[in-house]
Amino acid sequence: MAFNFAQNIVMAADNMLNLPNILTLSRIFTVPFLVALLWWPNWKLGYLLATGLYGLMAVTDYFDGYLARSQGTVSKLGIFLDPIADKIMVASVVLILCASGNIEGYNVIAALIILLREIAVSGLREFLAGLQVSVPVSQLAKWKTTFQLISLGGLILAGGLPQFGFIQTVGIWSLWAAAILTLITGWDYLRVGLKHMD
Repeated sequence: MAFNFAQNIVMAADNMLNLPNILTLSRIFTVPFLVALLWWPNWKLGYLLATGLYGLMAVTDYFDGYLARSQGTVSKLGIFLDPIADKIMVASVVLILCASGNIEGYNVIAALIILLREIAVSGLREFLAGLQVSVPVSQLAKWKTTFQLISLGGLILAGGLPQFGFIQTVGIWSLWAAAILTLITGWDYLRVGLKHMD
C-alpha cells in the first residue's frame, strides 16, 4: 500500500516536472535575482546583467509554451504556473523600475494600467474557469505581451546604458503601446466575463 502511494507520487512528479514546467519554474525562481540586480539604480553593471537575465527569462516564456504544445506535454500545472510566472516577473520589474525612477512622472500611469489589468484579468480568469469558460489568447494580446517585453527590457537596458537616451525613449513608447493594448484586451476579457455574470 505504502509502496503504491510512493510510486504514484513519483509518477505524478515525473509528469509535472517536464521541460516546459521546469522552464516556467525557473522563471519564478529567477525573479529574486533579477530584483537584486535592479535594486541599486546607479549600478550600471547590475542593470546590464539584469538585461541579459530578463532576456533569458523572456525566451523561456516563449519556449515553455512552444515545447508543451509541440511535445504534447501541456499539463494542468503548466497552465496554472505560466500566467503566474509572467505576472510575477512583470510586476516585479515594473515596481522596481518605478521605485528607481526609470519609470517616472506620467509614465507611471502606463505602468499602473499594466499592473491593474494583470490583477483584474487574473480575477476574471479564475471566475470564468469556475464556470468552465475559456478565453483564447487573441493576436492583440500577443502584441501586448511583445510590447510589454520590449518596453521593460529596454528600460532595464537604459539603466545600464544611460548615455544612449534613445533606448529609454523606445522603452517608454513601448510601455505606452503596451498600456493601450492592455486596456483593449482587458476590455475583451471583461466583456466575456460580464456575459456570464447574473
